[in-house]
Amino acid sequence: MDDLGIGIIGCAGRMGQALVRQIVATAGCRLAGGIEQSDHSARGHDIGETAGLGTMGLAIGDDASALFASADAVLEFSAPEASATHALLAGAARTIHIIGTTALEPEHDRVIAEAAKNTVIVQAANMSLGVNLLLALTRQVAAALDPDFDIEVVEMHHRHKVDAPSGTALALGRAAARGRGVAHDAVAVRGRDGVSGARRRGDIGYAVLRGGNVVGRHSVVFAADNEHIEITHQAGDRAIFARGAVTAALWARGQPPGLYGMADVLSL
Repeated sequence: MDDLGIGIIGCAGRMGQALVRQIVATAGCRLAGGIEQSDHSARGHDIGETAGLGTMGLAIGDDASALFASADAVLEFSAPEASATHALLAGAARTIHIIGTTALEPEHDRVIAEAAKNTVIVQAANMSLGVNLLLALTRQVAAALDPDFDIEVVEMHHRHKVDAPSGTALALGRAAARGRGVAHDAVAVRGRDGVSGARRRGDIGYAVLRGGNVVGRHSVVFAADNEHIEITHQAGDRAIFARGAVTAALWARGQPPGLYGMADVLSL
């Protein structure tokens, strides 16, 4: 079987560069190209040089349609509106689309789900193996414990992250809600300020920290009287997300059209 040709949207950013390095280092893959916005300073530069790998003979472009037409799979960690638009291109070209973008709204999810009728799309708030194990454990622990255990999701990211709580934190809260058999939005408390009153039994709370260059740290706390359980995942390098995205692309080859998650990829 030929190597899987993988393209990257946002290939000159920190995550994009990590994806370039992971594709080059992974057997069965080849770098098929990458794009940036038309006004990006890296446009026209060699993708390999931008990622610190030396000249590879692939210039950074700005044509998403051409990238989806030429690649077997496209990886994307970008903005919600862009990801939804690109999902339509993936569906039209029958190209695998791996989406690690966070802060998607319901209208974006609807567009992506429609596009997945024509191609394989893997969408996840977090692509790392460890975080997806954390999601599974969170659901199991929440199902095992009664509402006397308060649930709090605590996350910290670098100072440049623009959405809060993070997509991974929200995914953890939703996993806890599924474990308890409750509607997440009915019990989620996404911010406390001032005299907020006593904590309601059964709520799932969120706490958000921002600072420095922290790649990502997520904890789920289950706290009852005299007993405290905490499950934590800490990301030390974006390479773990890149590795998961490339693993998802390789898994997606040969799958029937549909919308999948990392739980499918990892058989969790």
